[in-house]
Amino acid sequence: MKKVLLLLIVVIAISCKNEPKKEVKAEIKKVEVKKESFPEELGKVFKAHGGIDTWRNAEILSFKKGEEVHTVDLQSRINVITAPNYAVGFDGKEVWLDETEKGAFKGNPAFYHNLYFYFYAMPFVLADQGITYEKIDDLIVDGVNYPGYKMSFDANKGSSPDDNYKLYYNPETYQMEWLAYTATFRTKKPSDKFNIIKYGKWNNVNGLVLPTEITWYKKDENGVPTEPARPATVFTDASISKNNLVDSFFAKPIK
Repeated sequence: MKKVLLLLIVVIAISCKNEPKKEVKAEIKKVEVKKESFPEELGKVFKAHGGIDTWRNAEILSFKKGEEVHTVDLQSRINVITAPNYAVGFDGKEVWLDETEKGAFKGNPAFYHNLYFYFYAMPFVLADQGITYEKIDDLIVDGVNYPGYKMSFDANKGSSPDDNYKLYYNPETYQMEWLAYTATFRTKKPSDKFNIIKYGKWNNVNGLVLPTEITWYKKDENGVPTEPARPATVFTDASISKNNLVDSFFAKPIK
């Protein structure tokens, strides 16, 4: 009996030893690292303005243009402009207009609601997804060569995908100096007529170097800026903050 019991114990031990071990796999969470698509030189421009990571992590941008207060959720791009007699906004689905009296707002809300945000948030908005970059000839102004890139958009990008931009930067500081752009919102057709804006006065807003004023310029027959076409557009009271706004902040007021 003892021999049988001993034999049984040996068989069981050998069976347990030969049993395949079960692998315990730890759950590994894959973190997707965003790969930027812009050229290395433009990366230096973004760095000169505070860095693309600082921009990507910013939440709420606010600035004033005259009596207008522009507020933008940088993550979703919903926005609102408030003024004494009107408000214009985009709630993520539609553009809306609210006026104290009919005709208080002059312009097209769909065109205007993010117009100055794009001009103000340069150069960072030119790091958005869906943009194609092309190295172009330098812009030469008063004997200074400004290297540049041309940006075009995917066909389904925004309300004016046929718009093109040309960004020119200072070759020593890498700060943005000039912006040329086409306006195709109304025509919905590509254009080779470029307007040009001078950038040059900046302010550090919570780590982002953003403009305090921009000036539209006249151009000669070669597209080189010659003199201001109008007084400078001034931006004040800029801030970057955490998003602690309620959803209704960007919605059309209910009356």
